[in-house]
Amino acid sequence: MALEANPNIFANNPLDRAGHRRTDPAWLGERQADSTSLCVPLWKLKPLVLPEAQKGAGKDVGWMPVDLVTSAAPKGTQVFLGINKRGKALFAHDVSSLKDPENDGPLKGLGGFEDLRAVGMMGDLPPGELAILAQAKAMLDWHARHGHCAVCGAVTEMAEAGYKRACPSCKAEHFPRTDPVVIMLATLGDKAFLGRQKMFPKGMFSALAGFIEPGESIEEAVARELDEEAGLSINSVRYHSTQPWPFPSSLMIGCIAEAAGEDFHIDGIELSEGRWFSRDELAAAMAGKADGFFVPPGFAIAHHLVKAFVEGW
Repeated sequence: MALEANPNIFANNPLDRAGHRRTDPAWLGERQADSTSLCVPLWKLKPLVLPEAQKGAGKDVGWMPVDLVTSAAPKGTQVFLGINKRGKALFAHDVSSLKDPENDGPLKGLGGFEDLRAVGMMGDLPPGELAILAQAKAMLDWHARHGHCAVCGAVTEMAEAGYKRACPSCKAEHFPRTDPVVIMLATLGDKAFLGRQKMFPKGMFSALAGFIEPGESIEEAVARELDEEAGLSINSVRYHSTQPWPFPSSLMIGCIAEAAGEDFHIDGIELSEGRWFSRDELAAAMAGKADGFFVPPGFAIAHHLVKAFVEGW
């Protein structure tokens, strides 16, 4: 049975990740040599994006033949992403060693290397394609950051199609990491609490968020962060949804928390301001008609937490 659609950008990855194939070098070699397999190049973690074929048609991911991308940057890291619905194997390849691939070499003139966050905000690509690019970016970023063993410092070697790095010196094994982050909307009756950071655009209020610490449950992290940042006490926590967030490698865990009261105290460090908003005020914000404030756009999981509250979730 298929999962229900996740409302968040970078979720709903349609690929069969085929984890059982990652330890089969012969199969991987065959797929890399197969003319029907496809590869997306990333330059400085920006994926290749093809321009619109015609106005209003939307952009496309720059899927290329594997041998073309490999020949362009033969020493670049290449990871297996999975198998698409048509049975084609998909790969991602780091071409950051190239000086200007948009204007020189075998990738010249094919498209542009675009910031994934910007592409997601613009809505130029289908959700499933954005999810695949999020996987590609997070994986290549991890390899770029973890070339040395955290145990002994030796240079590690890529293994299992990119999903492991092995240390030839001390034999330690290292696996791609995902950092869990709670993002939560505190509610009390017909009101919800939102905060501001100094870096936010003027007038924007959002849900509060923070990293889960070692030995901490999701619920405990929600309660701790709301207490630390806004002095709010929490009675209960409900899970809403998650959002893969490849900047560089987080998983946003969206929750709605029931507050014990309206009293709050802004810490002045994480938050510069906080307010309780009525359901009607937030409904107006969702419609773009709020007076003096706005909430994050649909690109952010905070938007969907506010939307869920407005809709009585």
